[in-house]
Amino acid sequence: MGEILSQSEIDALLSALSSGEIDIEEKTEESKQKVKKYDFKRPNKFSKEHVKTLEMVFDNFSRIASNYLTANLRTSVQIKVISAEQITYEEFLHSIPNPTILMTYYLEPFNGIFLFETSPQFVFQVIDIMFGGEGKDLIKTREFTEIEKNIIKKINIKLLEGLKMAWEDVIDVEPKFDSLETNPVLNQILAPNEPVELITMQVQINNNQSFINMCIPYISIEKFVDKLVIQYKSKIGTEYDQESTKKIEKNLLGVDVETHVELGTAIITVQEFLNLAIGDCIKLNTRIDGSLNYFIENNLHFRVYPGVIGKNIGVQIAEIIDKDVEDNE
Repeated sequence: MGEILSQSEIDALLSALSSGEIDIEEKTEESKQKVKKYDFKRPNKFSKEHVKTLEMVFDNFSRIASNYLTANLRTSVQIKVISAEQITYEEFLHSIPNPTILMTYYLEPFNGIFLFETSPQFVFQVIDIMFGGEGKDLIKTREFTEIEKNIIKKINIKLLEGLKMAWEDVIDVEPKFDSLETNPVLNQILAPNEPVELITMQVQINNNQSFINMCIPYISIEKFVDKLVIQYKSKIGTEYDQESTKKIEKNLLGVDVETHVELGTAIITVQEFLNLAIGDCIKLNTRIDGSLNYFIENNLHFRVYPGVIGKNIGVQIAEIIDKDVEDNE
C-alpha cells in the first residue's frame, strides 16, 4: 500500500505544481519503464552456463588435439580456445575462407549435425610437415588436390575422435564423420538464421598461427541442453580425486625399489687397502649402539637400528628423514 499524504503535504504539492517547481510531464517520462531491445532474427539461445560448459569441453579438446598433432607431426603444436560467440549460420559461412576444409559430423546421442572447419593455412602447414617440410613458410591459398583432401580428412577424423574424451565430463558421445566440403557456400544444411555457437581455436606451429573452428548449432543440442548446466567442482573435487588417488596408490604398491642399510664409512690409504687380508678389521665411523642410515634408491629416508627377526637380519625404523623438506629448505 502506498504512502498516504497529509493535507499539508497535499497543499504543498499542489502549490509546487501551480508555481512550476515540479514538471508533471518530466516525472511521467522518468517513471516510464525502460524497454530492452530484442532482435527476433538473432535470439539468444545459448545461456552463459551453456557457453561456459562448451568452453570447458573445447578447452579439453584443444589439449587432446595438441597432444595428437605434436606426436604425429613430431613438432610442438599449441592449440587454445580464443573465443566463443553466438552468431547465425549464415554469418558463420561468410566468416570462413573459400576454399577451406569444412567437415560435417554427427555426435551421438545429439540428433543434429555439427561442423568442423580447418583453415587453409592450417591444412597446408600440416601437410607440408607430413611430407618432410618444416612448415615454416606461409603458403598462398589455393584449391586443394584430392590427395591433400584425403590426408587432411584422415587427420581431422582422428581429431574428432578426441571429442569423446573432451565431452566425457558432460555426456558420453560418439563422433561419426558425415561429409567434407571445400566451398562453404555449398554447405546449406541449416537455415540462414539458425543460431549457432562458434568456438574458435588458435593453432601455433613453428611460430605460424592458423585457426580452426567448431560450429555448434543450437537445434542439434536442443534436446540435451539441460546437460550443459552442471556442477563440475563437486565432481572433480571429490569423486574424481578419490578415484584417482586410489588408482595411484594401487599402481605405486606394486613398484619394486632398491633399498640398503649403510653400516658406516671409513677412510683408509691406498697402501692399507692393498695390504688388506682375510680376517682384518676396519674401524667404521658408527657406534655399536648407534643408528644406521637406511637408503631407498640411494636417497636417505630413515634412521634404523639393526637386529634379528627370527632367523633373518632386519632393522627397526627409529626416525623418518623428510628429505624433500630438507632439500627445499
